[in-house]
Amino acid sequence: MAEISAEDYERHLKPLTKELSAMARWVAETGQRVVVLFEGRDTAGKGGSIDMIARVLNPRQCHVVALSSPNERERAQWYFQRYAAHLPPRGEIALFDRSWYNRAGVEPVMGYCSDADTGAFLRAVPEFERHLVEDGILLYKYWLCCDQDKQEQRFENRRRNPLKRWKLSPIDVAARSQYDAYTQARETMLAATHTEFAPWTLVDFNDQALGRLTLLRDLLDRIPDTELPLNEIDWPPLPGPAGKERFGVLQPIPNYRA
Repeated sequence: MAEISAEDYERHLKPLTKELSAMARWVAETGQRVVVLFEGRDTAGKGGSIDMIARVLNPRQCHVVALSSPNERERAQWYFQRYAAHLPPRGEIALFDRSWYNRAGVEPVMGYCSDADTGAFLRAVPEFERHLVEDGILLYKYWLCCDQDKQEQRFENRRRNPLKRWKLSPIDVAARSQYDAYTQARETMLAATHTEFAPWTLVDFNDQALGRLTLLRDLLDRIPDTELPLNEIDWPPLPGPAGKERFGVLQPIPNYRA
């Protein structure tokens, strides 16, 4: 199946971004709290999906949460504590680039936690998420799927492309041989945490552009937003002719030579 073209992607994305902007205004004006989790395999397309949403919205309203590995103090805390600190207040949106579900995926697969740790997490997380939802948070959980041949192509692109080399880490190298282990970890996680009040949604990201459109359309359909009328803004005319820039101390640098 041919991948969606860049032109078709932009054509379909444009009306979705208008809906996204309207949704964000509804969140702000009605004091909602929205949390979207992006989970999935390395290279699946989490960062691109988050950027698709975040670049349209006010950065003061929409926050991307991409936590590094926990430090010594954080490892001594309640597991959910450092994630809970990034939950949004009223009127704001939080996009988690990976989340507390590290404890059900990368950590057990790569040997960073024990089976007992993962078991305790899987028992605790439904109750944790129930509290979030009952407190009024709109919680959406997405898992981005891709086949291993696609993953290998994307790893190779990162390895050869200087602009993307920063995305590679030692974990990526080690994880390449753990494709099936990640599948099993995901299935175990879904069986324990796909609940009526906080369900998972799996999205095919073998074609990343099509996957982004699918995810955004689904998210907009799930959020119970209401079309709000635009408030009138008093906008009087300028008191005189429009001014032009004037410089004394410094001059602008020469324009880029296209």
